[in-house]
Amino acid sequence: MLNVGYRSTNYWLVGEGPKRLLVDLGWPGTLGALRMALRRAGVGLEAVGYGLATHYHIDHAGLAQELKEAGMTLLVMETQVAAIPEMKRWTKPQDGYREIRPQGNRILGFGESRAFLEALGIPGEILPTPGHTAHCVSLLLDDGRAFTGDLPPEEGAWDNPLALQSWALLRARGAKWVYPGHGPVRPLE
Repeated sequence: MLNVGYRSTNYWLVGEGPKRLLVDLGWPGTLGALRMALRRAGVGLEAVGYGLATHYHIDHAGLAQELKEAGMTLLVMETQVAAIPEMKRWTKPQDGYREIRPQGNRILGFGESRAFLEALGIPGEILPTPGHTAHCVSLLLDDGRAFTGDLPPEEGAWDNPLALQSWALLRARGAKWVYPGHGPVRPLE
């Protein structure tokens, strides 16, 4: 597992095979920066076989279409489908955002995620974890690593019942370490 993030956002490359999963997908127009981060980690862009946005905001999914054009399959959870077209509303022309087209996307139900990930050699599941947005998801590996995107930290979410429910779900499923979209990895205490 590698952090290939840049511009204050973490992007996690998960898996060991020739086609790995990138959790969170970069700012629009920054494919060169992602290539450079991957190269520094000793991995080529061709290793990014699949991509999962924890949520559809510009810093977590802005590069999705460019990555699709480079050969990545975009995994979209059933609760995220309606959020994708909304991204265009929140971008400016100077952002260089390429609208995410539905062609080639792999829509997954949460109940399908474990088997899908298993086929990639990744033991874990994708869970609905609303709190930052209604469509947020987290990748939880069987070893307890949870890739949570922008799910508000539990200690600061006292007034956010959705986020608290999401943290309760992650704990109940065995989360031990938080790999956030921003900031350092931390134990889930």
